[in-house]
Amino acid sequence: MNKQEFLNALKKMAINITEEQLNSLETYKNLLIEYNKHTNLTAIKDEESIFLKHFYDSLTINKYLKNNELVLDIGTGAGFPGMVLAIINPNINFVLLDSNNKKIKFLEYLNNNLNLKNVTFVNQRAEDYVHGNREKFDIVTSRAVADLRILSELSLPALKIGGLFVAMKGDISEELNNSRETINILGGSIQKIEKILLPFENSNRTIITISHNFKTNELYPRSYDKILKKPLKK
Repeated sequence: MNKQEFLNALKKMAINITEEQLNSLETYKNLLIEYNKHTNLTAIKDEESIFLKHFYDSLTINKYLKNNELVLDIGTGAGFPGMVLAIINPNINFVLLDSNNKKIKFLEYLNNNLNLKNVTFVNQRAEDYVHGNREKFDIVTSRAVADLRILSELSLPALKIGGLFVAMKGDISEELNNSRETINILGGSIQKIEKILLPFENSNRTIITISHNFKTNELYPRSYDKILKKPLKK
């Protein structure tokens, strides 16, 4: 996906992008490629793949965001989807969370060039951060590769009652069925399962939206090793 194809695809998603925002994405792309030469940020290194697999993919969840919300991106890595969404949505505040200090350092370096005012970077383990920020966020998102049961335990306690966890996954039919019980224990319910194809390469994507309906027990999230070893079930 080249730049023009990217812009055409955004129009189909009803996303209006300014010249300044496009320039910010260009800067993002260039600095990501350059920084990745000495620090491992992403396996995706060419311009067209960055436009498709990082920028376009991140913006597939843009429709779930509203002005003046507070959004947490868990496991943001090199800023996907959180940093891309922050560029496109200056009236929404974002917290980008990752336990990898090298990736947070890159995001701070990137923002020294972009000067976004609506984004905060946090280098901390998700379970530790969430225990100190319970029921704080309107939206939690994650494009992390962890199982949905793990992501749900990390995400739902951070949401306000009525808030939405937007999980970005690949093809996860079996994983999804295994997660329903966990989500229910945590006070959530699956609202929508949206299956999409990434243009040009036609790879499968699944966007799962999960509402936080009632207060999550303060035992959760547990430490990551406990979450990993013993997923929640009744």
